[in-house]
Order: sequence, then structure tokens, then C-alpha cells
Amino acid sequence: MNWRDKLQYQYNMAGITEKLIAINVVAFIALFLFKTLAFLLNISDEFLLKWLVFPKELGEFIYKPWSILTYAFLHGGIWHILSNMIILYFSGRIFLTFFSAKRLLNYYFLGAISGALLYMLSYNLFPVFQGTGRSYLIGASAAVMAILVGVATQAPNMKVRLMLLGNIKLWWIAAFFVVLDVVQIPMNNPGGHLAHLGGALLGYMYTSQLSKGNDIGAWFERITDSVVNLFSSKKKAPFKTVYRNKKSTTKKRATANYSMNKDDKQKKVDAILDKISKSGYESLSKEEKDFLFNAGKE
Repeated sequence: MNWRDKLQYQYNMAGITEKLIAINVVAFIALFLFKTLAFLLNISDEFLLKWLVFPKELGEFIYKPWSILTYAFLHGGIWHILSNMIILYFSGRIFLTFFSAKRLLNYYFLGAISGALLYMLSYNLFPVFQGTGRSYLIGASAAVMAILVGVATQAPNMKVRLMLLGNIKLWWIAAFFVVLDVVQIPMNNPGGHLAHLGGALLGYMYTSQLSKGNDIGAWFERITDSVVNLFSSKKKAPFKTVYRNKKSTTKKRATANYSMNKDDKQKKVDAILDKISKSGYESLSKEEKDFLFNAGKE
């Protein structure tokens, strides 16, 4: 197995959180390799970046509508991407104990969209931004905040063990980052902090509506499913026989899970969540973490 096959295998085996982190890291490395090449050739590197970052002007956005998503995979520096990926890993792992991988993608992308729209609205609404010239949004912070605040809204009293600080309630952590963004608006990067708040607002609203039985991200999930099906249309034919053998597949799945029915699984999940609320996530054994992680994807 060569190194490409090994990387492909590792990527396929990774969870959705790790895959998002991998995509962000690859995009970061690719962008800075391009910047290095442009520097050595003494040419401008701005033309590529401008087609990927999100603008504050509606007219410019119309010419590059994809930027409302692509900006959320780009970062301006090592500390920028490092902080975002740490929070994404931390919040994503907890998120998957309550929601599916597909829903995590909903939060990520809708958080990015919400943050971008609030950024554009703020720059065209508040007098303080008048005459600022060109301005662009870059970074996954809004998307990451949507996931963090979303899961904190779902399990606000879950305790997370942090070094030096001990067990901290999840909503305290989310509130800390929200307040940090609010107080930093007058200091530096006001557009970026407003975008973060847009993502946080989306995360809160999404989870709040889910608790009422309303999935406000269902429309986006349908779009992504349609796009995936469009690109995988050529692969549909070989899978027809799989659908005709649905009973056989169901039987195999039932045999594999014979030792634990649905009620037993739910009881075990509840017991693990009780343990988390009392002693924090880090108190779980590896087996318990894996069980909760897999249960969250079902």
C-alpha cells in the first residue's frame, strides 16, 4: 500500500469531524503553497484568494456565490486555523453524541452562511463601516461557533473536563466565546466577530427548533443530497440489486445487533450521559466513548 492509498484509507476511516478538519488543513496548506510560489515568481497572489473569500458587497457576491461556503475553509494564519480546528474537534465530538454526522454538516454550512450574511448586512447597515473600502471574510469560525453553541444548547449542563480548570459546564464555554466576540467588536476585526455571532445565533436557533420538532436545516440537507446524487448518478445502477435484497440486509443487520435491542441501547446511552453530567466527558472509558459516538451516528 503506497502513501496515497494509506491517506485515502485514513480519510475513509475518519469521522465527519476529522474529515472537516482534514479539508481545512489541506486547503490551508494549498493556499500557502500557492502564496509561496507567487512570492518566488514575483506575481500577485490576490486574484485566487479574492475568488474564494466572502465580500461585503452584494454586487461582488453575485459574481461569486460559491464564496459564501468556500470562505469557511480558508484561514489567514497558523493560529487562526489552529484555534478553529481545536474548537471544531472538541465541539464536534460532543455534538455527535446527540446528533448525526449529516446534521453536523448542516450546522457547519448553515453556520457559515448565517455568519456571512450577518457580516454583509452589518457592513452595509452600521454607519461605523461606511467608507471602509473593500473588506472580505475568511475563516471557519462562524461554522465552528454554530456547532459549539448548537450542542451547548442541547446539553447546557454537560460537564467537560479542561486542564487547570477542572469540570466546566458546556454552556459556560459557549457563553465565554460569545461574550469574547461581543466585547472585541470595537477593538479589532469587527466584521469577523459579527460573523462569529451569526454562526452562534444559527446554532442556538437550530437546536431550539429541533427541540420543538422543527428541522430548519432540512431544506439544505435536501439540496446537498441532490448534489451528491447528481455526482453519483453513474454509480446507481450497480446498487439496484442491493435494494432488491433489503430483507437479507435487514436480517444481517439484526443478527449483528442481536445482543442489544433498541431499548437496551437507549438505556446504555442514558447511563453514559448521566455519567458525563456528573463527572465530565473525559471520565468515560474508551469503550463508552466509542459506543456513544457510534450511537450518535445512527
